[in-house]
Amino acid sequence: MTNVQALFDAGAHYALPRARRHPTASPFIYATKDRTDIFDLEETSGRLDAASTFVEGLAGRHILFVGGKHEVAEIVKAAALRAGVPYVAGRWIGGTLTNFKNVRKRIDRLQKLTDERESGALEKYTKRERLLIDREIDELLARFGGLQTMTELPAALLAIDSRHEATAVREARQLGIPVIALSSSDCDFSLVKYPIPANDTSVKSVRLVCDKIAEAFMEGKKVSGSKTQTPNK
Repeated sequence: MTNVQALFDAGAHYALPRARRHPTASPFIYATKDRTDIFDLEETSGRLDAASTFVEGLAGRHILFVGGKHEVAEIVKAAALRAGVPYVAGRWIGGTLTNFKNVRKRIDRLQKLTDERESGALEKYTKRERLLIDREIDELLARFGGLQTMTELPAALLAIDSRHEATAVREARQLGIPVIALSSSDCDFSLVKYPIPANDTSVKSVRLVCDKIAEAFMEGKKVSGSKTQTPNK
């Protein structure tokens, strides 16, 4: 079970001013102090554990980490890389999920150009042509770099701040992809299958949640792998 004290130390209990509270956040509010809502960390702990259990049961299928806010992007990226899963740690490109076939073509283009540059195959081009290709690679990396390992639609999506990542959440819902979201009190909790009510801006709070979900994914993958390797009697 997620330690409530750890959540408290991470500042996960701080929500937003009561005036900004979305009606669906009310069940997760413990109190209001100086006009600022305070999350019930017992509820947060239980919700985070439920999300972790779900992720662990994905049996190694991919989960997509999404968090483009400046203050959390590097945390999201680091956790995703550690877990070996795709991520979007910048602006969400509309259609990333709903138009994945075309997005995958752009990713394949990125990989092709990158491989050619590393192998020296681009030396046949002029200096100006290589410069243009380098620019294209940089642009594709900025847009799709974190998605290179995503060869198919993810089995789940983790969003940091479901309000900020509304487009990603909407696309996932449209495709029936379960959404896990770290959401503050201004978010619509009804849009998320596994909401985690907590501070979605605090670096410590975001890192705690990302690490917990990443660890659950890695544990599930390890268990799945060990079952696959066990011979039938």
